[in-house]
Amino acid sequence: MLDILDTAGQEEFSALRDSYMYGGDGFVLVYAVNSINSFYEVEKLKEQILRIKGKESVPMVLVGNKCDMEDREVTTEQGENLAKQYGCQFVETSARENINIQQIFTKIVQQIRDSQKKEGTHKKKTKGCGNV
Repeated sequence: MLDILDTAGQEEFSALRDSYMYGGDGFVLVYAVNSINSFYEVEKLKEQILRIKGKESVPMVLVGNKCDMEDREVTTEQGENLAKQYGCQFVETSARENINIQQIFTKIVQQIRDSQKKEGTHKKKTKGCGNV
C-alpha cells in the first residue's frame, strides 16, 4: 500500500512535509519541464529529505512532468544529468496525457523494496496478522 503526500511545493504544508519525510520510505521529486524554477527547487527538497532522514541516500525517482508541453525550460538531458548526480532513476511524464505515470510508481516501489531487503526491514504480510 502506498501513502502519498502531494504538497505541490506549497509552504503551508511544510510542517506536515517534514513529518512525512521522516516516516517516508521513498520519494518522487517532481518538477515541471516548462519551469526552470521548479527544477531548482528539487535540489532543496532532496537536501531536506536527506537531512530529515539522516541518510546519504534514500529511494528516489526524479520526474520531469509536462513532457507534452512545447515551451520547455528544462531539457531531458538536464533531467537525466541531475538524476545521475542524485544516483536515482529518471522519467519524463505528462499527467494530462497519462504518459509514464505508472512507471513512476513501479520504479519507486521497486527501489523501496530493494532498500528494505538490503536493510533487512522488508515487511512481510502474514495471514490474519496484517503487516509484520
